[in-house]
Amino acid sequence: MLPAAALLLVFLTYPLGLGVWLGFTDARIGRPGIFIGLENYEYLWDDSVFWLSVFNTLLYTVSASILKFVLGLWLALLLNENLPVKSFFRAVVLLPWVVPTVLSAIAFWWIYDSQFSIISWALIEMGIIDQRINFLGDPTNARASVIAANVWRGIPFVAITLLAGLQTIPQSLYEAATLDGASRWQLFRYVTLPLLTPIIAITMTFSVLFTFTDFQLIYVLTRGGPVNATHLMATLSFQRGISGGLLGEGAAIAVAMIPFLLAAILFSYFGLQRRKWQQGGGD
Repeated sequence: MLPAAALLLVFLTYPLGLGVWLGFTDARIGRPGIFIGLENYEYLWDDSVFWLSVFNTLLYTVSASILKFVLGLWLALLLNENLPVKSFFRAVVLLPWVVPTVLSAIAFWWIYDSQFSIISWALIEMGIIDQRINFLGDPTNARASVIAANVWRGIPFVAITLLAGLQTIPQSLYEAATLDGASRWQLFRYVTLPLLTPIIAITMTFSVLFTFTDFQLIYVLTRGGPVNATHLMATLSFQRGISGGLLGEGAAIAVAMIPFLLAAILFSYFGLQRRKWQQGGGD
């Protein structure tokens, strides 16, 4: 266990502790700074841009996570059927996940381009719209666009993980329920969903963590614009701490993300507790 513990200590515990400490200082790039207590947090409390980034982060995380779960579960159920060449389809589904995030972001940046967007071109050719859509220049459109890009990247992870969970459910349970007259919805409601709940809890916990801490996709597509409409806490922390040189303030924003991440971990914990109940264990 020592090598693993050493890696966690060097690459996780130390950076976390350093970030917490920097949040209590006025450190800047080039100088260490001095201890100033809660001044960084007091400043952020009255900072409208910070609260906008909190709202954007929650909207981004909740919307993208729900869409990834619904579409990922539907895709997993589809891939679990006896389809021809289903191994090929399972491999293709993984492509959005294995492609580097920056490459995906660049591709979406081209798709959303104000002048050369293939979406706008297709809709104009079909006569649905008469002018190009300003995907990344309008605040509402920009939020929807980055959420769509994140959903596209995250669906494979959810789908393949839930598919693995579906493969562990005994077919005898479906056969017994079918003999009792259960419909397809009842099979899903009373057999599939209860037995899949622990996998859903863990999968969605990781999905929420990945989405909440997303940085590359937003930074490449919008860098937080327009007018901070897509700034997440992670991108704002980078902008203030690295680009702006205010390490203390940037660290404080990053530390403010911890309570939300802990909430996601507690969600996974209660999901595992339900697993104990399903297996006949105590509360």
